[in-house]
Amino acid sequence: MASKVPIRQLFIDGEWRAPLKGKRLPVINPTTEETIGEIPAATAEDVEIAIKAARVAFTRNRGKDWARTPGAFRAKYLRAIAAKVIERKSELAELEALDSGKPLDETAWDMDDVAGCFEFYADLAEALDSEQRAPVSLPMEAFKSHVLKEPIGVVGLITPWNYPLLMAAWKVAPALAAGCTAILKPSELTSVTCLELASICKEIGLPPGVLNIVTGLGPEAGAPLPAHPDVDKVAFTGSTATGRAIMTAAAQVIKPVSLELGGKSPILVFEDVDIEKAAEWAMFGCFWTNGQICSATSRLLVQESIADEFIKKLVNWTKSIKISDPFEKGCRLGPVVSEGQYKKILNFISVAKEEGATVLCGGRHPEHLKKGYFIEPTIIGNVNPSMQIWREEVFGPVLTVMTFRTEEEAIDIANDSHYALGGAVLSNNADLCNRVSEHLQAGIVWVNCSQPCFCQAPWGGNKRSGFGRELGKWGLENYLIVKQVTEYVSNDPWGWYPPPSKL
Repeated sequence: MASKVPIRQLFIDGEWRAPLKGKRLPVINPTTEETIGEIPAATAEDVEIAIKAARVAFTRNRGKDWARTPGAFRAKYLRAIAAKVIERKSELAELEALDSGKPLDETAWDMDDVAGCFEFYADLAEALDSEQRAPVSLPMEAFKSHVLKEPIGVVGLITPWNYPLLMAAWKVAPALAAGCTAILKPSELTSVTCLELASICKEIGLPPGVLNIVTGLGPEAGAPLPAHPDVDKVAFTGSTATGRAIMTAAAQVIKPVSLELGGKSPILVFEDVDIEKAAEWAMFGCFWTNGQICSATSRLLVQESIADEFIKKLVNWTKSIKISDPFEKGCRLGPVVSEGQYKKILNFISVAKEEGATVLCGGRHPEHLKKGYFIEPTIIGNVNPSMQIWREEVFGPVLTVMTFRTEEEAIDIANDSHYALGGAVLSNNADLCNRVSEHLQAGIVWVNCSQPCFCQAPWGGNKRSGFGRELGKWGLENYLIVKQVTEYVSNDPWGWYPPPSKL
């Protein structure tokens, strides 16, 4: 098992580069609270060099620009990255568990998804070649028209700490498949595996400047990307507040952005469910990834007729979840990512109690663990829709519970939110599930489950959860622009203006 992280520098123009100002940040293991390494801390000057490298790679990469290579050429690199991720799966999973606190079983699963994402976009890169020059039907025979799909340019990719390498793959894979070049800025809390992605890119010989990885604090390493005139687009996953700042900066230079922001997703449980199956999905929907999921179905709505039985089952089962070091066999809940998040989550729970809510289980540091940013999986009842715990994103293992009587009431309560990322409906009535799916205000709806995610299907939200879609063909379109090419094919002159001799 890894106990330290590799020593890495910034990855710019295909080479390791020390930060110009020599700054480095500690890597804290959230399980032990110990420093286990360092990452380089880029500043605006380093980011400027990375942007220039990406621009050169996009337009003139040592005589062959990345933007105009065939999709099949780019696909070879994406597949090579996927193969290396699988080859190094155990090492990468251990590093991510060490860095983020996620259970090792989860991070191993994530590595499979990372490789699958790169493979999927390799396929789409190849398919892009055959989609070029798609004809457009016109009403005039004198003209022919077709469409070109071209990479948008140099892109800034800013990713969060809850799925460090997977969220990077969601952006890097389609961006490179489209022919863009990129600057990836991962969260300073979990940058370790993204720097290992840099080592993989170097090992497979990815052309210099195609992918640059700069780690560091948001104001110094992330903020320059949306404001820079040579960055053509920014894709961001993270908090709504940061998303707002990115939009503001990008607006000054009229730059497109795609944003996947916060969530406070509902899960609606109707009276005809199998209670045991539904209870497990309710737990999984909120406590998976230590509760640190933007799409977590953390607002549980249970039909009144089964509420007592369901909540009793849920509470008893939640108490049995194994909370431990992420490397222990059977761990299903590790620590949250940092001391700051730990204190923030406990404060949410404290405020909920002050507002009159009841902690049905959890809500504190587990007694059997002396160190680490652990919080017991928490269920909170006696909640009303005005409470902070019901309305604001906690981003931790905290599930809030309300009851409802009718389908219409459940939908109204579920939609009463600033967020609209995900939602789930659990019922054995297919017609009811279809109705609720149509009426829930969300970019993603799960039926009789919660949180499954496949790289073939679109991902994204509405309202304050952001806009734009990642994954699937929609993720590739994020990084493409469409160009119309129209040709006059008639042998006759246009004839709008009479020749001078006829005047």
